[in-house]
This record gives sequence, structure tokens and C-alpha cells, in this order.
Amino acid sequence: MTPADLSRTVVRAVRCAVEDGELGAGAVVPERIVVERTRPGGVGEYATAVALRLAKASGRTPAEVAGLLARRLGAVAGIRRVDITGPGFLNFSLDATGDADDVVRLVRARGSEYGFADHPHTSAAPITDQEPRTRAVREAVGRLLAAQGLPDEPGAPRVAPVARADGDVVRRFGADAARWGMLATDPAQPPHFGAVLSVQGEASEFWRVRYAVSRARALVRNADQLGFRTSTGTAADTGADTATALLGALREYPLVLEAAAHHRAPERLARHLVVVADALLDFQYDVLPKGDEKPSAAHRSRLALADAAGTVLAGGLTLLGIGVPEVV
Repeated sequence: MTPADLSRTVVRAVRCAVEDGELGAGAVVPERIVVERTRPGGVGEYATAVALRLAKASGRTPAEVAGLLARRLGAVAGIRRVDITGPGFLNFSLDATGDADDVVRLVRARGSEYGFADHPHTSAAPITDQEPRTRAVREAVGRLLAAQGLPDEPGAPRVAPVARADGDVVRRFGADAARWGMLATDPAQPPHFGAVLSVQGEASEFWRVRYAVSRARALVRNADQLGFRTSTGTAADTGADTATALLGALREYPLVLEAAAHHRAPERLARHLVVVADALLDFQYDVLPKGDEKPSAAHRSRLALADAAGTVLAGGLTLLGIGVPEVV
């Protein structure tokens, strides 16, 4: 089960509980339920506060709602364990084995729209009459909401503007780097425009994300020169620990998009793109044959995973309004 599957599974569990009368006549099944990565020190891998959301309308306490949902969800294949913490948070540990093919195939099928809702909206027209950072944040939030099929309703986050002391950041750093600086920080916090934005090296998160896109594309070109192309295989074919880390980051990407839209927080997407990029840059050394090695099924599977990561990174940058490089 992927994290995105988990979100849909929780919705189904709520729907069944309502239909069976367990949640009371006042309970309404939400169209979507936000499931997020558990914070450091928390229980399990993923968590949702849906029980708190449903408690009042159902006439039950959050703990009671969480308990009845946990009983349903604990029997679902792919969910290894369900725990209840605090006033009624549901916490999940997943059985993540065997889904590498599913993730890669889904990225291939959806392309840059991997993680989008089945029926995304058309994003609103660009905003032209706002302070630069406010404009960048509102445009990114609009694209995130559209990708999740949600209307761009009032409730945009409060945005701390670019400080006068920073001057014309677009002119200093270029449009894409400046936008990254505006979006990589919580909108309510002042953005930081340090010299690292201009660095063409590993010290710059912005550079690493864009470089990782180029590396993914270069790996595909290099493999073609060696006479092989991508294919899906089994999870075991991807091999190294670096593949496990990259696969995990790709699995979580749909949840990150959903949470970023729900919280109107484009910095969540920016942070996750750094995670994907760093995992890909670690993984790249295990993709192509070394020395006299002949291309194998494992190499083709690893190439498919790297290619999928490049697709996800390119799609994420586009959502932020940042150009996607061919070569860095």
C-alpha cells in the first residue's frame, strides 16, 4: 500500500462507518482526508486527525471515533498497525514491500501529474498586482489547489514580504532562484536570500533540485548509448539502500502535494523536492553498469526509478512556477 492509497482507504473506512450507522446521522463523509508523515518522535509512519474532525457531528468523542475507525483499518491489507495517540489521532505503519513497480508505473502513466487528483482544475490566471513574494506564494498555492481539484477559495496564507534590504532579488539571483527563495520558507516567515542561492554546487538546495533533474535525464541518455532502456521489475531489482530511500520519497510525494494544498504551504513541496533530489543524487551511482558489467534487468529497473524521480522533480518545480532545466 502506498501513502496515497492510505488516504483513500481512510475515506472508505469513514464512508462504511457512516453507512453502517456507527458514526451517527450527523456525520458527513469528507471527499478527501489529509494523511501526513508522522513528525519525528511520533508513533508509526503516517497520521491523520480525521477522528477529531468527525467527533462533534457524530456525537462521539474523538477517541471513540478513532477507536472504531482503527478497528476497521487494522484489518486492511497493507496496513501493518494502527495506533491511537493524543485525543484521537490515528497513526499508521504500512507494509511497504512489493510496491516499487506500482509507484514507477504510476509515475510513468501520470507523468508530471503524478500525485494530482483524478480531475484537477485549471489554475487561475497569473496574479500581477501583488508584492513579489505574495504573488509567488498565491500563484503556487493556486496551482497546488488546482492540482488537487480544489477551488481557489479565500484563505490564502499570510505572507511576509521580501524585505527592502534584500532589494530586487529577481535581478540579483534570477527569476527561478528568487522564486525558490520566496517559496522555500513558511510564507508567514521572512524569506532568506543568502549568497548560497547563486552557488552552482551542493551547498545550494535550489541547485541540487535542478541538477537532479538534469542527472535523471542524463542517465536515460547514457543508458541509451549503452544499448538499454527503462523497464519495471520487482522491488528487489532496485537493489541498494539508496534505491529504498528514493522509492520512499516518491511514494510520499502525492501526500506531500495534498498536504501542501490543504495547508496552503508551498514550502512543504519545496522541502520534499530537496528530499527527492538528494535521494536521487545518492542513487545515481547505482544505476548504470560499472566497468565490464553488462546491462541487466536490475539496471533497467534502477533506470526506471531514476527516470521516475526526474519526472517528479520536474513536475514539482513546475507547480512552484520554477523553470525545469535540461542541463545544469
